[in-house]
Amino acid sequence: MEDFLDNIPPMDLMRSEKMTFVQLIIPVESAHRAISYLGELGILQFKDLNEAKSPFQRTFVNQVKRCAEMSRKLRFFKDQFSKAGVLASTRPILQEHIELEDLEIRLADHEHELIEMNSNSEKLRQSYNELLEFKMVLQKASVFLVSSNSHSVSEERELNENVFMNDNYVDDGLPLEEMRPGPSSQSGLRFICGIICKSKVLRFERMLFRATRGNMLFNQAPADIQIMDPISTEMVEKTVFVVFFSGEQARNKVLKICEAFGANCYPVPEDITKQRKITREVSSRLIELEATLDAGIRHRNEALASIGFHLIKWMNMVRREKAVYDTLNMLNFDVTKKCLVGEGWCPIFAKSQIQEALQRATFDSSSQVGIIFHVMDTVESPPTYFRTNRLTNAFQEIVDAYGVARYQEANPAVYTVITFPFLFAVMFGDWGHGICLLLGALFLIARESKLNNQKLGSFMEMLFGGRYVLLLMSLFSIYCGLIYNEFFSVPYHIFGASAYKCRDNSCSDAHTVGLVKYRDAYPFGVDPSWRGSRSELPFLNSLKMKLSILLGIAQMNLGIILSYFNARFIGSSIDIRYQFVPQVIFLNSLFGYLSLLIVIKWCTGSQADLYHVMIYMFLSPFDDLGENELFWGQRPLQVILLILAIVAVPWMLFPKPFILKKIHTERFQGRTYGVLGSFEVDLEMEPNSAKEHQEDFNFSEIFVHQMIHSIEFVLGAVSNTASYLRLWALSLAHSELSTVFYEKVLLLAWGYDSFVIRLIGLAVFSFATAFILLMMETLSAFLHALRLHWVEFQNKFYLGDGHKFKPFSFASNEDED
Repeated sequence: MEDFLDNIPPMDLMRSEKMTFVQLIIPVESAHRAISYLGELGILQFKDLNEAKSPFQRTFVNQVKRCAEMSRKLRFFKDQFSKAGVLASTRPILQEHIELEDLEIRLADHEHELIEMNSNSEKLRQSYNELLEFKMVLQKASVFLVSSNSHSVSEERELNENVFMNDNYVDDGLPLEEMRPGPSSQSGLRFICGIICKSKVLRFERMLFRATRGNMLFNQAPADIQIMDPISTEMVEKTVFVVFFSGEQARNKVLKICEAFGANCYPVPEDITKQRKITREVSSRLIELEATLDAGIRHRNEALASIGFHLIKWMNMVRREKAVYDTLNMLNFDVTKKCLVGEGWCPIFAKSQIQEALQRATFDSSSQVGIIFHVMDTVESPPTYFRTNRLTNAFQEIVDAYGVARYQEANPAVYTVITFPFLFAVMFGDWGHGICLLLGALFLIARESKLNNQKLGSFMEMLFGGRYVLLLMSLFSIYCGLIYNEFFSVPYHIFGASAYKCRDNSCSDAHTVGLVKYRDAYPFGVDPSWRGSRSELPFLNSLKMKLSILLGIAQMNLGIILSYFNARFIGSSIDIRYQFVPQVIFLNSLFGYLSLLIVIKWCTGSQADLYHVMIYMFLSPFDDLGENELFWGQRPLQVILLILAIVAVPWMLFPKPFILKKIHTERFQGRTYGVLGSFEVDLEMEPNSAKEHQEDFNFSEIFVHQMIHSIEFVLGAVSNTASYLRLWALSLAHSELSTVFYEKVLLLAWGYDSFVIRLIGLAVFSFATAFILLMMETLSAFLHALRLHWVEFQNKFYLGDGHKFKPFSFASNEDED
């Protein structure tokens, strides 16, 4: 048996790639090129040899700063593209090679040019906005000024007498300083014209009323044209206002309030002739400024277009250069300052590729000294690396979300590829809903190349990343739906006629009178005649509940078997004898036996009560089973299994800690050193503390840890089996929800002759199917399947305390950006 297991070929994804710790000694003249080639290869993870140094104390800090500054300038260009509404060119054009120093100069020139253009454009836009506002104020205020001349002298005198003067303000230097008071005297009626954002008008008017104690007249009119904000480039709605007041103190208050609210005030003469003259001058100036602004925008767009042809290439180049210098900062300078020393991890299969890339770097840099690449020994735990493809990557991510596998530990993703979508389908079984999911998955896969290059939202990105998970879930859902015989909760005679018929010839309604079996069983899945019968729910509940237990026990046994392969892989016979064996015995003595009873009951058609059998197996193991006996010799078998289950608990708890203590004692007494080659000290201990294992041995800590592990397994055998009943519960909930929506919404609406009611019923049914059954139920079943794998399956063998292999790669850096 051992020879057979040893000769089995290695399974992809079952164990992480074998890693090796390597050292590189790189001459200074070829360091940059060597790191660049390794970044393109993307299979070497560098170790930071300068952890004690801050980023500012490292060798290539100046180069990193320069790259960061260039990145800032490129982001500035990108923002300018988005503000101008211009798209950077993505067409592959022939671009000349440019050195980093030349690129730095070119970026500085482009930035200076764009900043100067933007500054001039903002000034012109500000002048244009002021003239445009002045024009609108002249047009709107003239109406108020004409109407104000008809006010009686008594109103003006009343306004003058009731002015409240108290605050001492300073003039704000606005164009109002050029205003001339109206034809009235110093204490006569005055006015201020201006324009303000529409959103501030109400608060502005209230503040004016409070400041003047109501001794003012406020007129407003909406501006005909929206004004562009020169900074945010957004169009803002504004309102023209005219404030009439009396007295110098009131004027100062009004001016200060205008300044506080950001209102722009403009001098408007009362003479209509002067107003028309100023309006003509303003209109003429506006036409000139508009032409200047258009010319400036065209000039800026041309400058951006010249940058756009190279922007993507420059961004990639700067990103790569920064990554190279960040990696070079992780290397140590040799004492001679002539070479750099680097260390890191790489897969064993990639050593030849790395050596080839390093030789190419030496040749291309015309270095007289080659790069030294050799393997080193280390006590550190290697990183975990799995080579995945588009299908297996999503399932590996599901496993890694729980915890990254320890180096060379059995990988649950191998089995999760099938078990995860299948357990989902057991809860989601409806081949109508499965077809809907299949269409969605096929759409994502068909547009894979297009969607892969687009920026998607968080939800769509998650959905697209799991497109192959969705594909397998939909296929298994169709399969389980055919077994349950449910198509939007409706059964179909797909595989032939039903095995049941009416009890007699006068029977017209099988749903109420009952059915009798008259032919062989339905060939595939649940017989459609069960649907709607009086025994439908008890039958389906019994079927799905027992299926859940069988699937759960099978998956938990698979987890325990994988723990055997983990222990065998590291050569730990202690874990096999005193952990794997008692766990298998305990689980299968109780729940494996229950699974056997379920299968026998199905095969024999017995009416035995399995609840009674399992309960009295503990309470009265020696009593006669009576009508609950399924096979000969069942009672002595139950006694034997019960004894085995009881014995398995101390078997798990006591031997392992004492044997480990004995091994440790004998090792340090010098009596047996050969044991070290055949025993692993402890699978549960950290691999990076191998030296500490030889010096420190805390028996109480190991014993408590083993006791916790044993109690957790014993209690988990019960609770985990019960957790698999969620397969039955969610399947029942999904089926009942589908039935409710079909019968109480669609069929109820279809019973009316009104086309409108039928349309409403169809719309409600479609909405409920899409958002409740296809979205919420899918998410619910997905999360429950996730829990069954993370807790009930992986806790039997998976430690998940490793660290992921993160090689230096330009491709991964671009993906992160």
